Amino acid sequence: MNRMHEIEVFIAVAEAGSFAAAARRLHLSPPAVTRAIAALEDRLGARVFQRTTRNVTITDIGARFLEVARRVLSDLEAAEREAMGETTVPQGHLTLTASVTFGRSALAPVVGTFLAAYPRVSVSVLLLDRVVNLVEEGVDLAVRIGDLPESRLIAKRLGTVHRILVASPAYLVAHGTPRAPADLRSHAVIAFTGLMPNREWRHQNGPRTASVALAPRLEINDAVAAIDAAILGQGITTALSYMVAGHLRAGRLVPVLQEFTLPPQPVHLVYPEARLMAPKLRAFVDFAAPRLKSALEDLAQGD
Repeated sequence: MNRMHEIEVFIAVAEAGSFAAAARRLHLSPPAVTRAIAALEDRLGARVFQRTTRNVTITDIGARFLEVARRVLSDLEAAEREAMGETTVPQGHLTLTASVTFGRSALAPVVGTFLAAYPRVSVSVLLLDRVVNLVEEGVDLAVRIGDLPESRLIAKRLGTVHRILVASPAYLVAHGTPRAPADLRSHAVIAFTGLMPNREWRHQNGPRTASVALAPRLEINDAVAAIDAAILGQGITTALSYMVAGHLRAGRLVPVLQEFTLPPQPVHLVYPEARLMAPKLRAFVDFAAPRLKSALEDLAQGD
């Protein structure tokens, strides 16, 4: 039984969480799947799955091998596509992810124009306010905001955004404008939990980063809803600059305590490392990167 077949079976079992489900997915008999995993474990000299009568769980060694196995299979598929000449015509399906607000304001319009330019590519966009594990969740590319941890992902820098406090002009007329971070304690604070998870506002205080503990009048896990509440004059909220650029330009919101703003955060496109990059992914990165960079620059003009 060849190694690539064993790797394909191993990945299928890991993703399905079941030998029987993997067999159905691969159109193999359950004994054939069992033999493939046994041959793989025999060659590795270690268990890749723990099996009981009720479930199958991947071992630590199996989890580490899974990341490499997926990359090997991806490289082989890319090599086959290149050999067949697919490099000249990007095709297939891409799965992309970004935060909800960035996806709505910047990524979705770019995806629309990309689809018009590449009719043989289809796209799924996952807008999620969490960090997606690209390899484990089968995602081709993500937009990440913030400093990147060490990883084997390829990163392409698009620009920067920064955190900003905002309020409506009417609110500030009625309640006054805070002059120092501690003044926020006497104001109605609208806490978007994605940026204020511990009920504190982090800010720059001279050469160091500091924080002020707050008691929000309203906590909400959706950035757009928090911003809408601020526009209605219900209090002061924090957002990333791109989220409120249009509202700042229109005068619906004004910045507060700008001199205490934290340093800008980078924005990157990230995607798994591969020796041969799939044509559909290469086409999207080349198409989207300059457009997203331009979108970030346009949004920054509203700061």
